[in-house]
Amino acid sequence: MTAILIFFFSHWFLSLFFHTFFLHRYASHQMYDTSKGWERVFYFSTWFFQGSSYLIPRAYGVMHRMHHEYSDTEHDPHSPHFFKDVWHMMIHTREIYAAFLSGKKLPDAQFTKDPLPVWDSLDKFGDHRATRLTWIALYIAFYVIFAGTTWWLYLLLPIHFLMGPIQGAIVNWCGHKYGYSNFDNGDHSRNSEPWGIFLLGELFQNNHHKHKDSANFAKKWFEFDPTYPVMRAMHFLGMIKLRQTATAKIAVPKKSRKAA
Repeated sequence: MTAILIFFFSHWFLSLFFHTFFLHRYASHQMYDTSKGWERVFYFSTWFFQGSSYLIPRAYGVMHRMHHEYSDTEHDPHSPHFFKDVWHMMIHTREIYAAFLSGKKLPDAQFTKDPLPVWDSLDKFGDHRATRLTWIALYIAFYVIFAGTTWWLYLLLPIHFLMGPIQGAIVNWCGHKYGYSNFDNGDHSRNSEPWGIFLLGELFQNNHHKHKDSANFAKKWFEFDPTYPVMRAMHFLGMIKLRQTATAKIAVPKKSRKAA
């Protein structure tokens, strides 16, 4: 059982880290610069740790830029306010994602004018059905070896299979329905603390929608974005270079100014 739990939480947080660090903060928002070599390392790590649920960075980046532009309107790819449950929202998001990848639907030019990371050979390999099924087979094999006859542990397997989309669905559903707001953004974005730590800062949606280029998603003294200190350390080590807009001081929330 211990091996299964270590594997599950390792997969969860490593997949999530590259989801927020590479797909979100780099592919979508370009919060930092990095060398081509390090970009390839981060790109490969995103595929490796997402495994069977690998999300292709260029498609993710376009959809997330759309999400900011059309937040909680009918053009938002994944606003929870237009679907009766999270599953319908996920299906709708998947359809748009697949249409972009297949070329059936071309994104508006405003969402591709900023560079998007592309590694065609890895994307072709990582997105292939055989590759995804191989990952699934490996997850199942690990559980057969270490879970044995403890049947309820096998209930975790579907989360492994769909790790990336599940994490994205939690953020987009909960982050636009539950919690509190520091800013008036004209949408339904919310912050969900202390639960945000389990999503490595991704549930500070209200803060992020106000300051979309800020690398630190936490804005109040009691908020903590676990990904940001890691990015600061990587900046110090020369692996990435945080952009000035990502580290610039932000405006004080309106509520705080009134209180002052």
